[in-house]
Order: sequence, then structure tokens, then C-alpha cells
Amino acid sequence: MSVFKHILNQNPSASNPEAEMGFLDHLETLRWHIIRSLSAVVIAAIVVFIKVEWLFENLILAPTHRDFASYIWFCKLGEWLHYPEFCLHEVKMKFQNTSVTGQFTVSMSVSMMLGFIAAFPYIIWELWRFIKPALKPNEIKAARGGVIWCSLLFFLGVLFSYYILVPYTINFFAGYTLSKQIENIITFDNYYETMSNMLLAMGLVFELPVIIFFLSKIGLLSPQFMRKQRRYAFLILFLLSELITPPDLFSCLFVFIPLYGLYELSIFISKKVYNPQTTLLDK
Repeated sequence: MSVFKHILNQNPSASNPEAEMGFLDHLETLRWHIIRSLSAVVIAAIVVFIKVEWLFENLILAPTHRDFASYIWFCKLGEWLHYPEFCLHEVKMKFQNTSVTGQFTVSMSVSMMLGFIAAFPYIIWELWRFIKPALKPNEIKAARGGVIWCSLLFFLGVLFSYYILVPYTINFFAGYTLSKQIENIITFDNYYETMSNMLLAMGLVFELPVIIFFLSKIGLLSPQFMRKQRRYAFLILFLLSELITPPDLFSCLFVFIPLYGLYELSIFISKKVYNPQTTLLDK
């Protein structure tokens, strides 16, 4: 039986009224979980929109200010290591708006993005409520605290991106020019889009240990396979770190080490939960 079918055909031995639900009933249940999740995002977005101007100036544009926390931390770290290249300079960027509705559109997008981040724990909780009836008691016990761990890893990814990746990336590309005759005048919506993509992408990347946990639990991924692919993961993560940081080794390692640490943590988790004798594919 496929994994998807296992989720839909929930455990009939459990004392759960959802156990006898049909396919369409499960889709209806899923629809309401999605509706409640979207409602939480919209409510959080409305709250954010009330203060969106302040948040845009003090949160979204903060990496372009001289007193941004990361610039202070990196400079102190550079002094401690006697490596001045760690000290990032203030990003000198000129923004422009090229659309009549540009600023309002971005304010809506900022509200939705921050609303999604704020509502992420609730979204994961709704997802957990949907899949929980399909799990056996021992599987539920093994996944206990999953909502907390998913939320924590997501927020860590967002913070890692905001305080490390975003400053490095913006600092490098804002100062990169092909010719002295070309001045970087960036549209503010392009700046915001770059930042939001990095925040959300890294938040999801940090979910890797949780994804590995479930894939290993159902037997679709083994620690042996991940060990065999370690060299490729090392190379890919190193190239990614080199791409998004200034062209020096220490800056690259500063980003690479946490990302590779996630991969090694995922191997450890996979080793703990993987059991080829009890997989969903055999049920």
C-alpha cells in the first residue's frame, strides 16, 4: 500500500471516528485544515499590516543601516580573530519605485510574508492534526513534540538567513559592479523579493532534519544512502555557501558549517529511526 493511501485509510483499530472516513471525507477534512491555516495567516497579516511601515523601515530595510546588529557582531568577531574581512560595511543602496501601486503591493506582500512566519506553528499543528489519525500509537509517541521542533527549526532558519545570509548577500551584490559607469539603483520591491525568498527558503531548508525523520521512519530513506551521498552534499553546500557570501574562505565557512551540520544531524536522526523491517511501503 502506498504511503499516501496509508494516510488516507486511517487506522481502523484506533478509537477514532475518522477511522471509517472515505476518500472524499478525508479531502473535506483536509480542506478545512487548509482553510483554518490560511485564516491564521490572514489574521496575522492584518495585525502586521497595522504597523507595516514601521516594520518595513526597522526590519526589512534594517540590513541597509550601519547600526544593523550583524555588522556590529561581524566586526567584533573580525577583531577577535584578527581578520578584518569579517567586518561588513554599510550597504549603500538607492531605492526607487517604478510602479504606481508598487509600494502598496509590497506592503501587502510584507504583511503576508510576516503573517506566514508568525502563523507557521499553527500551520504545522493543523498538518499534524490531519495526519495524526493515520499513525499508530508508537508512531505518535515517536513524533511527539514534532510541532515544536518544526517551528523551532523554521524560526532558526529564518533568523540564520536574516542575520547572516541576507547581510552577506546584500553587502556583496550591492557593491558588485561591472563598470564604474554603472550605478546600482535598485527597485525596492526587488530588494524585498530577494530578502523574502531567502528568509522563507532557509526556513524550509532548516526543516531538513524533520523531513529526514519521517522519510527514514517510513523506510524511504536510509542513513547508509545519506552517508554515500555525503561527498555530493558537501560539495553542493560548499558551492552554495561560496555563492551567497563574499569571496573569502572564512565568510564561506561561516555559512557552510551550520548548513553541513544540518546534514550530519539528519544522518544521525535517520540512523536512530530507520527500520527497514517496519516501513509504510510494506503495510
